[in-house]
Amino acid sequence: MAESTHPHTRDILAEIEAEVAHELEEERPPAGGPRYQIVGALIGIVIGVGGAALAYGYRLGSLREPGPGMWPFVVSVVIAALSVILLVTGRRLDDAEAFTRSSALPVVGVVTFIAFGLLMPLTGFEIPAVVLCVIWLRFLGGESWRNTLIISVVTTAVFYFLFLYGLRIPLPHLIAF
Repeated sequence: MAESTHPHTRDILAEIEAEVAHELEEERPPAGGPRYQIVGALIGIVIGVGGAALAYGYRLGSLREPGPGMWPFVVSVVIAALSVILLVTGRRLDDAEAFTRSSALPVVGVVTFIAFGLLMPLTGFEIPAVVLCVIWLRFLGGESWRNTLIISVVTTAVFYFLFLYGLRIPLPHLIAF
C-alpha cells in the first residue's frame, strides 16, 4: 500500500492543514468592510495617476523605440484603471482588511519608489536603484544584511544591462560599459 493512501497519513495531513488554517486566521488583520475597499481604490488611483505623471516626464517615446517613461507610464495607467474598477465594485465587497501598522509598509514602498524616480535624473540609475533595493529588502522585507547587499547589487546590475543594452532604453547612468 502506498504511503499517501494510508489512512493515518490522511489524518495527519488533515490535522496539519487545520492547524495552518487556524494560525493564518489568527494572524489575519481584522475585517475592514466596504469603506476600506473604497479607500484602497482611491489610494490606487492616486498612485496610478501620480506614477503616470512622473513617467510622462521621462519621455514616453513610441512602441518601436520606447523612452524611459513608457513602461512605468503603462503600468501606472493599468494601476489607475484597476483601481477605478475596484472603486466601482468595491462598495459591494466585504473582504477588505482593516488598516494596521503593517499597512504603512506599502506607503513607505511607494514613497521610496517616487524618491527613486526623482533622484534618477540627478544621480543616475545605479545609486537610487541600490538604495531602493536596500530599503525594500532590509527594512520592509526583513532580509539579512548579507542577502540585502548581494541581491541589491545583482538586481541593479541586471536591470542596468536589461534597460540600457537589452531594451536600449536611455536611462541616466553614472557607469558606462
